[in-house]
Amino acid sequence: MALGRHICFAKSSACLSSPSLSFLSTAAHFLQPPNLFFSHKSVKSPLAMLARVSHVARFPGFRRCERSLLHSIRCNASSSAPQTSEKPESKNSRNPRVSEGGRRKKSAEVDSTSSREDIRTLRLKKVEDLRAGGFEPYGYTWDRTHTAAELQKQYVDLPSATEANEEKDHVAVAGRIIARRVFGKLAFLTMRDDSGDIQLYCEKAKLTDEAFDQLKTLMDIGDFIGAKGTMKRTEKGELSVLVGELSILTKSLLPLPDKWHGLTDVEKRYRQRYVDMIMNPDVATVFRDRAKIISEIRRHMESLGYLEIETPVLQGEAGGADARPFVTHHNALGQDMYLRIATELHLKRMVVGGFERVYEIGRIFRNEGISTRHNPEFTSIELYQAYADYDDMMNLAEEIVEKCALTVNGSLSLTYQGTEISLQRPWKRASMHSLVEEVTGINFASFGDDIEAAKNAAVSFFAGHIERHDTGTILKAPSIGHLVNEVFEMVVEKTLIQPTFVMDHPVEISPLAKPHRSKPGLVERFELFVYGREMANAFSELTDPIEQRSRFEAQVRTHNAAMAAAAEAAKAKGDTALTSAINDAYEVGMDEDFVTALEYGMPPTAGMGIGIDRLVMLLTDSASIRDVIAFPVMKSQ
Repeated sequence: MALGRHICFAKSSACLSSPSLSFLSTAAHFLQPPNLFFSHKSVKSPLAMLARVSHVARFPGFRRCERSLLHSIRCNASSSAPQTSEKPESKNSRNPRVSEGGRRKKSAEVDSTSSREDIRTLRLKKVEDLRAGGFEPYGYTWDRTHTAAELQKQYVDLPSATEANEEKDHVAVAGRIIARRVFGKLAFLTMRDDSGDIQLYCEKAKLTDEAFDQLKTLMDIGDFIGAKGTMKRTEKGELSVLVGELSILTKSLLPLPDKWHGLTDVEKRYRQRYVDMIMNPDVATVFRDRAKIISEIRRHMESLGYLEIETPVLQGEAGGADARPFVTHHNALGQDMYLRIATELHLKRMVVGGFERVYEIGRIFRNEGISTRHNPEFTSIELYQAYADYDDMMNLAEEIVEKCALTVNGSLSLTYQGTEISLQRPWKRASMHSLVEEVTGINFASFGDDIEAAKNAAVSFFAGHIERHDTGTILKAPSIGHLVNEVFEMVVEKTLIQPTFVMDHPVEISPLAKPHRSKPGLVERFELFVYGREMANAFSELTDPIEQRSRFEAQVRTHNAAMAAAAEAAKAKGDTALTSAINDAYEVGMDEDFVTALEYGMPPTAGMGIGIDRLVMLLTDSASIRDVIAFPVMKSQ
């Protein structure tokens, strides 16, 4: 059937020239139902008409007519073209906007405040229209029978151009509209749920007039809908739900970002993570993988007989690590308290109390810097096992990371930021002293207690080093142990790309670790590094209460001396610098109750902490820690 009689406009439409009408008449004969059918109800203006039919113009005669029609439309559109359904023309825009489901829009237009408010106003009107028609735009429930992924799997063998309409093929789905195309009496909606996407094939003949009118005029991209129908695979091979019933479940008021440009502002992605996940399915995949990793860790720990314990977030002393805490005030108790900087000391109390294998996966809070590797609020697992040492913890670390890698990626070989990394066991094990000597050529153990000679050697190395380094921290190091650690962090860490256990740290920087059995001045401790980043930290735990008290006291003295030196140096720079130094200073106290617990006796114990966020970064190839934390800390706007 030729469709020339369906191509009609209101009397107020633009007057068309003879070549234009000739073009439309000829084009109409090329438009056959159902796929290219349209009527005056679905064509809002001559310009929209041209957009609909010009795609069939593929020979010179059509091209000439098309240009003539376009010229005629432009001459008259200013007085006759009707407004679009949802994106009214901006006062500053020279070109009329197209509908939300239409052609490509400029990102700047979509993101403008005026556009957002205009769209919100129009959608609020649609909410009123729905309620006026007796429909609730914010539904209560929907009896869903299948997810999108379940349908894709169940009907994977359904041939093209085939409908499955037996009783068992009647389905009910629900999700968000992410794409919308309307062609007269036929509409295609792409619906997304938690599992994936499915197409909804909406024929006017299958729906009530009221339902189809709602689809065309009141449903927008971003709305949540429910649909019931049978299964169909189109001639183009797209699995679809042939819709017989359609309902709005939640009417969205704000437009989603432009389909082609997406949500590209990085800070806005973190602030509005919900929009980020809607527009970027890969982002949601990262958080699903994160959940799998945490679940796998829990399964493995429980399989080994570990008990999960919850320790307090609010603490009277910020212990278990050397880090600046967040301070708050407890009104009922009338005292300042600290958000925990580690779960260590309370978990060890549980070991004292008789629990031989305990762990906690929880949030840690440290009032320190923000970077691609650091967030003030992060997640870790800390675990403690009686009658074990740090060698046992190395084996356990390999097991945990291996199982998580296989769960998420199905392989022990991965690519992180373009670098190939193998998690195949066993991993390299080397002492901190040997790694430092390997890079610098300096054997710091040979200096004994001569800290000045050691500093001079380090400064001489950096003076001849290709890369520039600030040696200020070298000159401030209070001991050989601190100096070795500073040099390690400056030049060795970044070279540890493949998994490496860095073992046997100086006692000065490890107040909670047991002295090494055969190496004086060192402790039985390791840090796990992958891609130059610390992933885990573990000790053979110190169980001697007298030695523990002595270590705590030395730690407090060292910290206070450093704070005093920083204040003195700032004082010479003026009041502003001094105020800043005072604000940056924080106290380190000694947890007397923990020492008391050790005096009751703790069995030989090994403990380990693993950074969950960094592990997820590695296994999901995420460049920044903010990419794996759903709602990272952001400065208030």
